[in-house]
Amino acid sequence: MRLDDFRESDNVEDRRGSGGGLPIGKGGIGLGGLVVVLLISYFTGINPATLIGGYETISGGGDAPTQQQEQRQLTPEEQASGKFVRQVLTSTEIAWTALFKEQNVGIAYTAPRLVLFSGGTESACGSAESAMGPFYCPNDKKVYLDTVFFDEMRQRFNACPAGEGACAFAQAYVIAHEIGHHVQNLIGILPKVNQARERASEQQANALSVRTELQADCFAGVWANRTQQQYRFIDENDVKGALQTAQAIGDDMLQKKGQGYVVPDSFTHGSAAQRQRWFINGLKTGQINSCDTFSAAQL
Repeated sequence: MRLDDFRESDNVEDRRGSGGGLPIGKGGIGLGGLVVVLLISYFTGINPATLIGGYETISGGGDAPTQQQEQRQLTPEEQASGKFVRQVLTSTEIAWTALFKEQNVGIAYTAPRLVLFSGGTESACGSAESAMGPFYCPNDKKVYLDTVFFDEMRQRFNACPAGEGACAFAQAYVIAHEIGHHVQNLIGILPKVNQARERASEQQANALSVRTELQADCFAGVWANRTQQQYRFIDENDVKGALQTAQAIGDDMLQKKGQGYVVPDSFTHGSAAQRQRWFINGLKTGQINSCDTFSAAQL
């Protein structure tokens, strides 16, 4: 993957050097509470950030964190990952600005901000914690990312063939997926889905979440298609790495790894095959309207 053509985006909020992590104790969630929340999230598919925010409200949290915030110098590895994220974000800004104009979306594309954090931070959707993985918060239109997740992709999930140098595009795919949720928010899909999920049964809500996530995968493919046409920034091995990532983080693969068996009704992101299929669909077509997972009879 080649990013030389992309400047570093100004839409990145780097909180990694601000010190501290997710506040624990007064004004934050305790370690025991965090474990409970993550377990509930795993079995219900509800965004952990939302659950943590609700937990703090119920438990009387919300006061300012008591720990002292200390500035620290970013490591060379953190500086490199920050540059990478900024360049990928620029590529999404260029691609989606053009796509919104070319494909008659009806509105101009407005880029989100991306928050880099280490350990934990606060979002308008509640507390963000690195164990959640990357996520998009529609309340503040920001993507939250702890780049430690990239290490998890390689080491824990074997999510990209590092030996072939294809991890960079796999990591970019993860960022582009979250930007896909921002696109959903801008064109009005995300608010409608969230309203529908509130009225739905658990099984129905999970099914809606799957279609939402698969569309974000497809939008990531659309970004890659548009960027490749203009910049020729990836090759065959890069695509292979992204597909391996899509497979590794499919619900069925994660459930097999975590509990040894698969419960399709509890899926919230889609199976490995579905995630690969919709990413490829966006990559091949480059068309926003080809990503209508909500009308698809078969995912």
